[in-house]
Amino acid sequence: MEKRILGKNGPTVFTIGLGCMGFTQSYPSSPEKRAIAILCKSIETGITFFDTAEVYSMFRNDEFVDEALEP
Repeated sequence: MEKRILGKNGPTVFTIGLGCMGFTQSYPSSPEKRAIAILCKSIETGITFFDTAEVYSMFRNDEFVDEALEP
């Protein structure tokens, strides 16, 4: 999988990422366990870039990413 550097000195990430907005906003939201399972599977397949923001349910998506990355 192709990689890119974010910014001048940023981290190196794969070019394929996962947009996390749909976990809690704009679509029928995913239950917490399902969202975390999707994130864990993404990590297993090599995804290293997760697009999330504080406006998505006041950091709730960030908490999902944190929980998936914890192990």
